[in-house]
Amino acid sequence: MAEAKNTSFLDSVNLIFDRAAATLDLPPGLANYIKECNSVFQVRFPVKIRGEYRTFIGWRATHSEHRLPAKGGIRYSPKCNQSDIEAMAALMTYKCAIVDVPFGGSKGGLCIDPSEYTEDELEQITRRFARELAYKGYISPAQNVPGPDLGTGPREMAWIMDTYRSLFPNDINAVACVTGKPVTLGGIVGRVEATGRGVVYAIREFFRHPEDVKRAGLSGTLGGKRVIIQGLGNVGYHAAKFLQEEDDAKIIAIIERDGALVDENGLKVEEVTEYFRETGSVRGFPGAHFVENGRSILEEECDILIPAAVENQITIDNAPRIKAKLIVEAANGPTTYEADNHLRERGVTIIPDVYANAGGVTVSYFEWIKNLSHIRFGRLERRLDEMRGEAVIQAIESTVGRPVAPELKTHLRGADELDLVRSGLDDTMRLAYNQIREIYLSRSNVPDLRTAAYVLALEKIVRSYRETGV
Repeated sequence: MAEAKNTSFLDSVNLIFDRAAATLDLPPGLANYIKECNSVFQVRFPVKIRGEYRTFIGWRATHSEHRLPAKGGIRYSPKCNQSDIEAMAALMTYKCAIVDVPFGGSKGGLCIDPSEYTEDELEQITRRFARELAYKGYISPAQNVPGPDLGTGPREMAWIMDTYRSLFPNDINAVACVTGKPVTLGGIVGRVEATGRGVVYAIREFFRHPEDVKRAGLSGTLGGKRVIIQGLGNVGYHAAKFLQEEDDAKIIAIIERDGALVDENGLKVEEVTEYFRETGSVRGFPGAHFVENGRSILEEECDILIPAAVENQITIDNAPRIKAKLIVEAANGPTTYEADNHLRERGVTIIPDVYANAGGVTVSYFEWIKNLSHIRFGRLERRLDEMRGEAVIQAIESTVGRPVAPELKTHLRGADELDLVRSGLDDTMRLAYNQIREIYLSRSNVPDLRTAAYVLALEKIVRSYRETGV
């Protein structure tokens, strides 16, 4: 029997956009303009490695510049292609609009398997790629700001930043040309964990609404809920870690490239992660059942399924067998358009990627602001807040004639950068969920949270164009 047809990642994004646009009364032609990428830069360049010249191909897509700079990560993957880069650039536009981050959307990629190269070789390749992008205006603190994505991290961002700074030594804001940098080089505390923590904040906000929980066929709180995580990379690891350690959720399965671990009693995320980093595999992890066909575990019964790997993991081929009551899309585009329609018809609740995955860009925005202001968060007010708190405690003690409870004094500490980052991210995810939820519940022509999220994004983008006279 032939597999059912699944649309591409880009077509899925555009079809959902069309569904959202159809619910709005927009000026003719504006929706089509917003939907398409403004520009796509493709580059081929040679690098001499191990005595031979190797040619690399990369892309940087700018989907929208209704706000500047455009923002979006750079991924290193042998599966990179222009279509997927355009899809992720579009998602970045909508994502930033949903969480009120004043960026346009962009995305970059280099067709490369990082595991095949040494650190020195990767640095050489990255710096050459950065030069090619910077010369064309696709790296700039004012125009286009990359960040980390699949296959890249703080190390690559540091190389890109240093390359840009060497090319434009008079740019006083050069450090802001990328985000996700090491903290010692202008990065921000909490950025590494930001996407995973944002996923958790989204789930927590969902569980603050009993009617939403009931609609999904669940009950009670997040504590004790059975969770399956696909992908033990940066996003999946942090989401699983925080759900387990802070919310008492039970991680019953972890899916990786080479298979999956299953334990109904709950897997210890830190131990699995340490084993995975040491061996490069989850196979052989003691005390858990290993399943060779890891992707099949997506179909196992659970309360919450979190695809946190790559796109097109839930398709029309496996969607009929998905048993999760709530799907939280931590990855970009893990569900195809056809699968999304099928799951919605079955009543499965999906917290969509365009919202759930927005923690990373939110904290990247905080980092960008920090770089432009040239001062770390909390530096000016932290001790002042502590002194004010101590003065209030002293006044209370003087009034009542006895010491206050010791635990009250533990709250006197002024907020540092990490406190402020987490507070800002939590607030952002809460507000965005409630705006999405309001559209979903109040409009009869909006069938699910995903469409509601796109409607929210589209309304904000259209408002931006109208207010600037476009």
